[in-house]
Amino acid sequence: MSTVALGASRIGYETKTYFRSIDTLFFTFLFPFVMLAIFSAAFSAQGEVGPPGAEISIAAYYLPGMIAAGILLSGVQNLAVDIALEKSNGTLKRLGGTPLSPVGYFLGKIGQVFVTGTLQAALLILAGWLVLGIELPTEPEKWFTFAWVFVLGLVTCALVGIALSAVPRSGKSATAVVIPIVLLLQFISGVYLQWNMLPSWLQDIASLFPLKWIAQGMRYVFLPEGWEVLEQNESWNLTGVAIALGIWLVVGLVISRITFRWIRRDA
Repeated sequence: MSTVALGASRIGYETKTYFRSIDTLFFTFLFPFVMLAIFSAAFSAQGEVGPPGAEISIAAYYLPGMIAAGILLSGVQNLAVDIALEKSNGTLKRLGGTPLSPVGYFLGKIGQVFVTGTLQAALLILAGWLVLGIELPTEPEKWFTFAWVFVLGLVTCALVGIALSAVPRSGKSATAVVIPIVLLLQFISGVYLQWNMLPSWLQDIASLFPLKWIAQGMRYVFLPEGWEVLEQNESWNLTGVAIALGIWLVVGLVISRITFRWIRRDA
C-alpha cells in the first residue's frame, strides 16, 4: 500500500479510538460545549455586551472563542497527550516494525483531528443557533474566512501537537505538561476573558502563539461590524492571521519531522 493509502486507513482507526476514549471525548470534544453553556448561564444577567450599536448576547460573544478553543484542544492537547502515551506504552515501537511510515502516521493523526474537529465545530455552531438563539452570519465572505481559518488553524494545531508530544518524559507526565500550557493559552488569547480587557503586554505575549490568531479570525466571522475597535490595532487583521498561522504550520512541521521517532532515544 502507498503512504497515502496507509494514512487514509489510519484515519478510520484513529477516529474510532478517539470516540471510544471517554476521558479524551470529554476533555477535547465536549469541553467547549460545557464551557459555552457555563459562561452563557453565568453571565446572562449582564445582558448584551459590546460597542454601542453592536451589542450581542454573552453566548454570541463566547461562541467564536469556544470554536477556537476546540481547534486547540483537538489538535494540540489531544495529539500531544495521545502520542506521548503511545511512545510510553510501546505502541509506536510496534508501529515502527510495520510498513507504516512516519508520514502515514502523521496523515492518520491529522485526518482524525480534521474529522473530529469539523464535527465539533459544526455541532457547536448548531447548538449556538438552535439552543442559545445566536444569529449566524449570512455573508458568503465570512463563511469563506471561517473555512480557511478553520482548516489552517486545525492543521497548524495538529502539527504543533505532534511536535509538543516530544516534550513529556513519559506518558504519565503528558497531561501534567500539556494541559497547563493549553489552559494558559486559552486565558491569554481572548477565549475565556474578553480580549480588550487584557493588558497590552499580555496581548503581545498571546500574539506569539497561534490560538490568539485563530480566535481573532473566528471573532471576525461571528461578531458583528463594530467589534473590530476592541481588537489589537482596532482591526481584524486577517492578513496577520494567515501569516501567523502559516509560520506556526511550518515551525510545527519542521519540529515534528526532526523530533519524531518510533521510540525515544533515552528509552
